[in-house]
Amino acid sequence: MSVPPPLVSPSAMKGRRYDLDWIRVGAFMLLILYHVGMFYVPWDYHVNSPRPVEALEPIMLLTNPWRLTLLFLVSGCATRFLADGFEARGQSGWALAGSRILRLLPPLLFGMFVIVPPQSYYEIVEAAKGLGMADPAHSLVLKDFWLRYVTSTGHWCDADGCLTTPTWNHLWFIAYLLPYSLLLAAMIALPTVRRALQAAGDRVFRGWGLVVWPILYLILIRWFLAPRFEITHALTDDWYNHALSFGAFLFGYLIARSEAARQTLMRMRWPALIIALCSWAAWATYAWVYRGDVNPSEPLRQAMRIVYALDQAGFIAAILGFGARWLNRDAPALRYLSAGVFPFYIVHQTVTVVAAYNLAALHLPLGVEAGLLILITALGCLLAYEVARRIGWLGLLLGVKPQKAERTARSPA
Repeated sequence: MSVPPPLVSPSAMKGRRYDLDWIRVGAFMLLILYHVGMFYVPWDYHVNSPRPVEALEPIMLLTNPWRLTLLFLVSGCATRFLADGFEARGQSGWALAGSRILRLLPPLLFGMFVIVPPQSYYEIVEAAKGLGMADPAHSLVLKDFWLRYVTSTGHWCDADGCLTTPTWNHLWFIAYLLPYSLLLAAMIALPTVRRALQAAGDRVFRGWGLVVWPILYLILIRWFLAPRFEITHALTDDWYNHALSFGAFLFGYLIARSEAARQTLMRMRWPALIIALCSWAAWATYAWVYRGDVNPSEPLRQAMRIVYALDQAGFIAAILGFGARWLNRDAPALRYLSAGVFPFYIVHQTVTVVAAYNLAALHLPLGVEAGLLILITALGCLLAYEVARRIGWLGLLLGVKPQKAERTARSPA
C-alpha cells in the first residue's frame, strides 16, 4: 500500500514564499482601511463621526469575520520559517522564543504607554462631551491625564462602564501573538513533540481535509464557544478568540512549508471565492436586517453561525489560493512594505483617531474629510517607519530591526 507524501515536501523547503509576504502586507493594509472605516459606521469605537454612514456596514463586514484570523495564520507561517532557520543553524526552539520576545515585547510596551494613550484621551473627550461637558480637555476630568492613565487612577466612567488603563487597544494582536509564539516555541523545543505535531498535521490537512477540517472546527467553536465567551481582547477570559486565533496560528505553522497544501489551495481558489461571496452576502443581509434591537430566532442564529464560519474559511482559502497562483514573486515594493507594515500597524490607529476627531471639527464635505483621513493615516505610518529604520536598535520600539540585522535575517525562507 502506497503512503501519501507528507505535507512538508522537499520542493517546498526551498525558496521564499513571496505570496505569503504579499498577503501579510495586504492584510495589514486592509486592517488600516478598516479602522478608518470604523470612524464612519455607527459601531462602538474610540471616536465616531457626527455624520455616520450606515450604508458602509455591509462593506465593513466584507473583511470583519476573517481579517485578524488571516493575520494570525500568516504569522504562524512566518514563525515556521523562523523556527526552521534556527533549527538549520543548530539552535533550539528556545532561540525562537528569544527572537519573538525581542521583536514583540518592546513595541507592545512602548505602544501601551506612548502610542495608545492619545486614543484613550480622545475617547474620554468625546464621552465627556456626550455627557454635556463643554470643554473636557481643560477640565479636571483630563488633568494629569498620562500619569493617571499609566497608574490606572483615572476613574473615567460613564453609563457603559469604566475605561481600564493602561490598555493595548488595537495592539491586542501583538499581546496575543507573543504568548502564542512562546507556547509554540516550548512545544517544538522538544523534538518528539515537534515530530508528533507535524505528523498530526500531515494526517489531518491532506487533500480536502485541508478545507473540510478547518471549516468544521470554525463551526464548532462558533456554536459552542462564541455564545459563552464574548470577544474581549483582554487575554485572560477570551476563550473563543483564543480558539480562533491560536488555531489559525497553529494551522499556518503546519502548512507553511507544504507544497501539497499550496497546490490544493490554488485548485480550490475559485470555489472558495464563490462560497465566500455567497456567505458574505447572507451574513451582511442578516446583520443589516437584525441590527439594533431586532432579535432573530434561535434556529436562524444557529444557521448564521455556520454561514459565518463559511465566510471565514472561504475568504481565507481564496486569498491563499489566489496569492499562491499570482503573487509568488519578489519586488522592491514588497521588500519595503514587508518591513514597514508592522510599524504601520503599531501607529496607524492612533493617527486615525487623532486626525478623525480634529478633522470632524472642520465640518468639511464628507468625501473630502474621508480622503484626508486616509491620506493623513498613510503619511503618519510612512513617517513612523522612516524614523524607526534610522534610529538603530531603538527602532525595535516600533517593530523595526536595525537595517544591518534586517538584511542578515532575510536569508531565503
